[in-house]
Amino acid sequence: MHAEIHCKGTGYLEFWNEYHLCTLTTLRPDGRPHVVPVGVTVDADAGIARIITRKSSRKVANVQAALPGQARVAVCQVDGGRWATLEGTAEVRTDTAAVDDAVARYGKRYGRTPAPDPERVVIEITIDRAMGQAVAPKPKVANAAA
Repeated sequence: MHAEIHCKGTGYLEFWNEYHLCTLTTLRPDGRPHVVPVGVTVDADAGIARIITRKSSRKVANVQAALPGQARVAVCQVDGGRWATLEGTAEVRTDTAAVDDAVARYGKRYGRTPAPDPERVVIEITIDRAMGQAVAPKPKVANAAA
Protein backbone atom coordinates (compact mmCIF):
# COMPACT_ATOMS: atom_id res chain seq x y z
CA MET A 1 0.00 0.00 0.00
CA HIS A 2 2.82 2.38 0.73
CA ALA A 3 3.52 2.73 -2.98
CA GLU A 4 -0.11 3.66 -3.74
CA ILE A 5 0.03 6.63 -1.36
CA HIS A 6 3.38 7.74 -2.75
CA CYS A 7 2.10 7.37 -6.34
CA LYS A 8 -0.46 10.05 -5.56
CA GLY A 9 2.41 12.53 -5.55
CA THR A 10 3.86 14.97 -3.08
CA GLY A 11 0.78 17.20 -3.20
CA TYR A 12 -1.33 14.34 -1.84
CA LEU A 13 1.07 13.73 1.03
CA GLU A 14 1.37 17.45 1.75
CA PHE A 15 -2.42 17.70 1.88
CA TRP A 16 -2.43 15.06 4.64
CA ASN A 17 0.03 17.20 6.61
CA GLU A 18 -1.99 20.42 6.43
CA TYR A 19 -4.30 21.41 9.26
CA HIS A 20 -7.68 19.91 8.38
CA LEU A 21 -10.30 18.17 10.41
CA CYS A 22 -11.30 14.85 8.94
CA THR A 23 -14.10 12.36 9.22
CA LEU A 24 -13.79 8.77 10.35
CA THR A 25 -16.39 6.28 9.18
CA THR A 26 -16.75 3.04 11.13
CA LEU A 27 -19.49 0.45 10.96
CA ARG A 28 -21.81 -0.24 13.87
CA PRO A 29 -22.44 -3.92 14.68
CA ASP A 30 -25.76 -3.69 12.77
CA GLY A 31 -23.92 -2.41 9.66
CA ARG A 32 -25.02 1.23 9.85
CA PRO A 33 -22.22 3.76 9.27
CA HIS A 34 -21.02 5.95 12.11
CA VAL A 35 -19.29 9.14 10.92
CA VAL A 36 -17.52 11.51 13.29
CA PRO A 37 -15.06 14.40 13.02
CA VAL A 38 -11.50 13.51 14.04
CA GLY A 39 -7.89 14.55 13.73
CA VAL A 40 -5.85 12.11 11.64
CA THR A 41 -2.15 11.66 11.13
CA VAL A 42 -0.73 9.71 8.21
CA ASP A 43 2.56 7.82 8.11
CA ALA A 44 2.82 7.18 4.38
CA ASP A 45 6.04 5.17 4.65
CA ALA A 46 4.42 2.72 7.07
CA GLY A 47 1.02 2.85 5.33
CA ILE A 48 -0.72 3.75 8.60
CA ALA A 49 -3.17 6.45 9.67
CA ARG A 50 -3.73 7.17 13.36
CA ILE A 51 -6.55 8.71 15.38
CA ILE A 52 -6.31 9.42 19.09
CA THR A 53 -9.52 9.06 21.08
CA ARG A 54 -11.02 7.85 24.34
CA LYS A 55 -11.47 4.12 24.86
CA SER A 56 -15.15 4.63 25.76
CA SER A 57 -16.02 6.18 22.36
CA ARG A 58 -18.51 4.67 19.92
CA LYS A 59 -15.83 4.54 17.21
CA VAL A 60 -13.61 2.36 19.42
CA ALA A 61 -16.58 0.10 20.25
CA ASN A 62 -17.32 -0.27 16.53
CA VAL A 63 -13.75 -1.28 15.72
CA GLN A 64 -13.61 -3.72 18.61
CA ALA A 65 -16.96 -5.29 17.65
CA ALA A 66 -15.57 -6.46 14.32
CA LEU A 67 -13.68 -9.72 13.92
CA PRO A 68 -9.90 -9.26 14.25
CA GLY A 69 -8.49 -7.74 11.07
CA GLN A 70 -11.95 -7.03 9.64
CA ALA A 71 -12.87 -3.60 11.01
CA ARG A 72 -13.21 -1.68 7.75
CA VAL A 73 -12.95 2.10 8.10
CA ALA A 74 -12.37 5.21 6.02
CA VAL A 75 -10.93 8.62 6.84
CA CYS A 76 -11.60 11.60 4.62
CA GLN A 77 -10.72 15.27 4.45
CA VAL A 78 -12.05 17.97 2.15
CA ASP A 79 -10.88 21.48 1.38
CA GLY A 80 -12.77 23.15 -1.45
CA GLY A 81 -12.15 21.03 -4.54
CA ARG A 82 -9.38 19.07 -2.87
CA TRP A 83 -10.22 15.83 -1.13
CA ALA A 84 -8.53 12.66 0.05
CA THR A 85 -9.88 9.39 1.40
CA LEU A 86 -7.93 6.54 2.93
CA GLU A 87 -9.55 3.14 3.45
CA GLY A 88 -8.25 0.22 5.45
CA THR A 89 -8.61 -2.03 8.44
CA ALA A 90 -8.48 -0.64 11.96
CA GLU A 91 -7.34 -1.91 15.31
CA VAL A 92 -7.35 -0.27 18.72
CA ARG A 93 -3.93 0.14 20.32
CA THR A 94 -3.69 0.76 24.05
CA ASP A 95 0.02 0.36 24.75
CA THR A 96 1.76 3.46 26.10
CA ALA A 97 4.36 3.60 23.33
CA ALA A 98 1.71 3.58 20.57
CA VAL A 99 -0.42 6.20 22.35
CA ASP A 100 2.57 8.49 23.03
CA ASP A 101 3.72 8.20 19.41
CA ALA A 102 0.23 9.01 18.11
CA VAL A 103 -0.09 12.01 20.45
CA ALA A 104 3.28 13.35 19.26
CA ARG A 105 2.23 12.96 15.61
CA TYR A 106 -1.07 14.71 16.35
CA GLY A 107 0.81 17.57 18.03
CA LYS A 108 3.03 18.00 14.99
CA ARG A 109 0.15 18.09 12.50
CA TYR A 110 -2.32 20.13 14.54
CA GLY A 111 0.09 22.43 16.39
CA ARG A 112 -1.01 21.47 19.89
CA THR A 113 -0.50 18.55 22.20
CA PRO A 114 -3.66 17.36 23.92
CA ALA A 115 -3.73 17.20 27.71
CA PRO A 116 -2.82 13.80 29.18
CA ASP A 117 -5.77 11.43 29.37
CA PRO A 118 -5.56 7.99 31.00
CA GLU A 119 -8.52 6.91 28.82
CA ARG A 120 -6.67 7.69 25.56
CA VAL A 121 -6.19 4.96 22.94
CA VAL A 122 -5.20 4.95 19.29
CA ILE A 123 -7.20 3.72 16.35
CA GLU A 124 -4.52 2.56 13.94
CA ILE A 125 -5.56 2.06 10.33
CA THR A 126 -3.57 -0.11 7.96
CA ILE A 127 -4.24 1.66 4.68
CA ASP A 128 -5.07 -0.43 1.63
CA ARG A 129 -6.61 2.22 -0.65
CA ALA A 130 -5.91 5.90 -1.26
CA MET A 131 -8.21 8.08 -3.33
CA GLY A 132 -8.56 11.75 -3.94
CA GLN A 133 -7.76 14.93 -5.76
CA ALA A 134 -5.22 16.91 -3.74
CA VAL A 135 -4.54 19.52 -6.40
CA ALA A 136 -7.13 22.26 -6.46
CA PRO A 137 -9.17 22.17 -9.68
CA LYS A 138 -8.72 25.11 -12.02
CA PRO A 139 -11.45 27.71 -11.58
CA LYS A 140 -14.06 27.83 -14.28
CA VAL A 141 -13.78 30.85 -16.53
CA ALA A 142 -16.96 32.69 -17.37
CA ASN A 143 -17.87 32.78 -21.04
CA ALA A 144 -16.41 36.00 -22.42
CA ALA A 145 -18.89 36.16 -25.29
CA ALA A 146 -21.74 38.38 -24.26
